[in-house]
Amino acid sequence: MRILCLLTLLAVSARAELKLPAIIGDNMVLQQKQANPLWGWDAPGTEVTVTFAGQTKKAKADDKGKWTVKLDAVSANAKPATITIKGSSTRELKNVLVGEVWICSGQSNMGFTVGGTWDADLDIAQAKFPLIRLISVPQVGTQEIQDDFKGQWEECSPANVGPFTAVGYHFGRVLHEMLGVPVGLVDNAWGGSSCEAWVKRELLEKDPRFASIIANWKNTEATFSQEAFDKQVAAHKTKLDAWAKARVEAAKAKTLFTAQAPRAPQNPLTGQHRPGNLYAGVLHPTIGYGIKGVIWYQGESNASRAKEYGDLFPFMIEHWRKEWQQGDFPFSWVQLADFKPYQTEPVESDW
Repeated sequence: MRILCLLTLLAVSARAELKLPAIIGDNMVLQQKQANPLWGWDAPGTEVTVTFAGQTKKAKADDKGKWTVKLDAVSANAKPATITIKGSSTRELKNVLVGEVWICSGQSNMGFTVGGTWDADLDIAQAKFPLIRLISVPQVGTQEIQDDFKGQWEECSPANVGPFTAVGYHFGRVLHEMLGVPVGLVDNAWGGSSCEAWVKRELLEKDPRFASIIANWKNTEATFSQEAFDKQVAAHKTKLDAWAKARVEAAKAKTLFTAQAPRAPQNPLTGQHRPGNLYAGVLHPTIGYGIKGVIWYQGESNASRAKEYGDLFPFMIEHWRKEWQQGDFPFSWVQLADFKPYQTEPVESDW
């Protein structure tokens, strides 16, 4: 009986622990000159108190355990501060700054890393910017809404800038140097992603302009075979092993080896094209965090459907703005560069 009671108390204690999402933690940057929502989870009914910069905010965890407070607007501040959050337990968020926060999103154009640039060694060596903070959202493609992700805010340094978005980093660096305030950058780009994957699926399903997108995907979902996909994965492993062996043999023989590694099969149900997948798995855990705006570099995956994209892209922007509830925040994008052979006469193009 005593053991049972002890186990019950331990279980209750574990559930009652104050928890915060990854986007809210040490080293983060709050958006200057606007209210900043903070949220987390605790035992239902628990009162949570948040103190920061002379202000105290309180909230009560709802029946699902979630609580939210909204900090008053403050000016940019490069002096590290602490946010104290007290609920069933206490958390202190250290080294918090106030400045400009931007989402860096899109496909491989935005996902292209600092470590992949022509001057990577120089860029990485120069990336000593403790007032620029970086956080990356892992690539999770799912129809199930995610409330959190694995990641953490870090001070920008040569040790961590390599895998970060190059466009995002250089944008943030220039912004920091021009404005003289801290900058927070959220990298959630996914190479090859389609625009419809970044939109809540139910919204696409309700809009007749996107009926063909949904119809095509319903067919894909209905005909997908996990067994067949598993066989593709096994076949790829065999090919990859053979490729690796050939590369080793070429190295031993000191001969040139130019063969490309075989591409792994992609599960369409968990990938970056399925409508709603990236909204649910990548974007949703960050929605509501105070931001200045978004920089977007995408389009290739939708280039062959340009007319449709003319409706879909502004639809996505409007959708994101409604989700964030911050009004019409800046949403900047890069127009795709000219591509493919030059034509002397007007012709149809899939670009």
